[in-house]
Amino acid sequence: HVQLVESGGGSVQAGGSLRLSCVVSGYGFSSYCMAWFRQAPGKGPEWVSSISRGGTTYYADSVKGRFTISRDNAKNTLYLQMNSLKPEDTAVYYCARGWADFDNWGQGTQVTVS
Repeated sequence: HVQLVESGGGSVQAGGSLRLSCVVSGYGFSSYCMAWFRQAPGKGPEWVSSISRGGTTYYADSVKGRFTISRDNAKNTLYLQMNSLKPEDTAVYYCARGWADFDNWGQGTQVTVS
C-alpha cells in the first residue's frame, strides 16, 4: 500500500520560510521521480518542482530561486524548503510520485502567507 504523508505547513508572514516534508511508504522511494504541486483557492493544481531519481531538480518560474526541492532516500522523505514566501504562495501543497504522470498523491498540507 503506497502512502505519501505531507507535513510542515502553517501560517507565516511574507518573507518567512517553511520546510515541507513528505514521508513515503509502501514502495521503493529511491526508484521514482517525485514532485510538489500546489492548489490555491479557486484555482487548478500548479506544478511547483520536481526531482529526479538522481537528484536533478526542476522548478516553476514562480518559485525559482526561492524554493529548494530535495530528497533523502535513506529516510524515504521528500522536502521542499520555501524561503522568501509571498502571499501568492498561499495554497495546499501536495507531494506526488512520478514524472509526466503522477499516480500517487499525498493528502496535502496548507501553507498560508500573509
